[in-house]
Amino acid sequence: MTTEFTPLAAAIGGGLIGLASAFMLVLYGKVTGISGLVKAIFTPLAHSARWQYSFVIGLLLAGVVVQIAAPEWLVGELDLPWWLIIVAGLLVGAGTSLANGCTSGHGVCGMSRFSARSWVATGVFMLVAVLTANLVG
Repeated sequence: MTTEFTPLAAAIGGGLIGLASAFMLVLYGKVTGISGLVKAIFTPLAHSARWQYSFVIGLLLAGVVVQIAAPEWLVGELDLPWWLIIVAGLLVGAGTSLANGCTSGHGVCGMSRFSARSWVATGVFMLVAVLTANLVG
């Protein structure tokens, strides 16, 4: 599968992610780490996880809306066996648990707050991504 890099779309998307993360932190004092939000939904907590449910449902609904309104934005194919997708998902889940966060939490929110742990985690994420892309691709 070949995809074309579109710098304007990437910049707009990155800007929107940054704005959403900044609004969550400034307005609500919450860090927008997706793995932490999902983990909170599946972990019994003493406090209400209502905002986490709303956030994750919003992420899922956004994908549905785009699929209906502009399906051409989701062009691509994933030519992998189902078992490999499941293994990859489990490895991502294990990795985010070990790293205490995912790329959105560490790369966007943690680095912007100058968290040393997030800078190290993001560096490791990127190194492994480059190695994997070169080994697999």
